[in-house]
Amino acid sequence: MKIARISFAFLLALGLFTAVAAQYKKKTLIAHRGASAYAPEHTLEAYRLALTQGADFVEQDLQITKDGVLVCLHDLTLERTTNVEEVFPDRFKMENNVKHWNVSDFTLAEIKQLDAGSWFEAKFTGARIPTWQEAIDLVRGKAGLYPETKGPEVYGSRGFDMERLVLAQLKKNKLPDKKTPVIIQSFSPESLRKMKSELKTTLPLVFLISPSQKNWLTPEGLQKARAFAIGIGPAKTLLDGKPELVKLAHDTGLSVTPYTSTTKISSRFSSVREEMNYYLNTLGVDALFTDNPDQFPR
Repeated sequence: MKIARISFAFLLALGLFTAVAAQYKKKTLIAHRGASAYAPEHTLEAYRLALTQGADFVEQDLQITKDGVLVCLHDLTLERTTNVEEVFPDRFKMENNVKHWNVSDFTLAEIKQLDAGSWFEAKFTGARIPTWQEAIDLVRGKAGLYPETKGPEVYGSRGFDMERLVLAQLKKNKLPDKKTPVIIQSFSPESLRKMKSELKTTLPLVFLISPSQKNWLTPEGLQKARAFAIGIGPAKTLLDGKPELVKLAHDTGLSVTPYTSTTKISSRFSSVREEMNYYLNTLGVDALFTDNPDQFPR
């Protein structure tokens, strides 16, 4: 055992034992908000379709209800993807002269009254915002879970501890297990540091990097990220034409998972499959977030 520990430390010091080995065993498909090109994002319908289309992981952006329940939704507010304005017309808050219906102002029972599907297509009328537990129950054993702590500082200011809630729910479900790997992601380095250093999680943590955070994509920035994450998830445009950046991340011990390949955004590629092939095989990234799981090049 002592020899094994020394060997691991030696390899880690050389940068030969990377996050890639621990996190991904192949070029990996992450269904972004489910199969969200074909079904309303973050609904069980989108998650179910992602599984049918061969997703290795299904992503869940997480929000917190007024009564402290984790639900799957991208926005901190409800108006973009539900009929909340119709059901609760007077429950908004004005922010910068715009009406917003914050998730954290509604109980789970109230949120379950909302239609989260008809905005996308009439045939999805009646789809509901799922709890994270409902997503876990659907996905576990069929694919991995890829939750994101969304707006953790915002929720912290409202009296919630998102990181503890996420880890407690995983523990309650005895996850991860052999059939259901779990990777946690966040745009917040503070959220990831808290989970690693304060809450002592050993789960893989991925640091999402937006264009406004591109200063992290330097040798110094990547070394800092490696202190709290084993992978980065940069906006795909930050990697365009830069295979050396992917190599630098790998040499630092970080996997690379860019976001998001989708047919919904205009692209310089002839198809979303061609775009994904470029990132996976020309630039050499390890995994991809995509709205189109069925187009992932195997």
